[in-house]
Amino acid sequence: MKTEALLFAGVAGFFLVTDVGYAWWSGREPAGTSALTVSFIMASLICFFCATNYRRRGPRPEDRGDAAVAERAGPLDFFPPHSVYPVLTAAGVALVALGVVFGLWLFLMAMGILLAGVLGMAFQYVGRET
Repeated sequence: MKTEALLFAGVAGFFLVTDVGYAWWSGREPAGTSALTVSFIMASLICFFCATNYRRRGPRPEDRGDAAVAERAGPLDFFPPHSVYPVLTAAGVALVALGVVFGLWLFLMAMGILLAGVLGMAFQYVGRET
């Protein structure tokens, strides 16, 4: 994260210099000056985040030349089998769109189908063992 912090510090410095120059030569035109100021603040925020993470956690495996791929890979988790809920959700979305065109009755029924699909996807594997 140290490299990223230095990169965004350079971007923030560029926006600061550009902002001051633009404010000086444009006669304090508010739109461009505020856009450059916000750009400087956002780049500074990302720089601060990266520098803070580097100080807290140290170098990442990607930053070291002797690191192995497995150091960053992490554990493999559960991969779900085939499910009917994505198809049900897609059908619900399509029927909701048709319900907007054809009437409230179809829209309300489609919202029930859509809700069943979304809740099914969200809670399908809640009771499984880890």
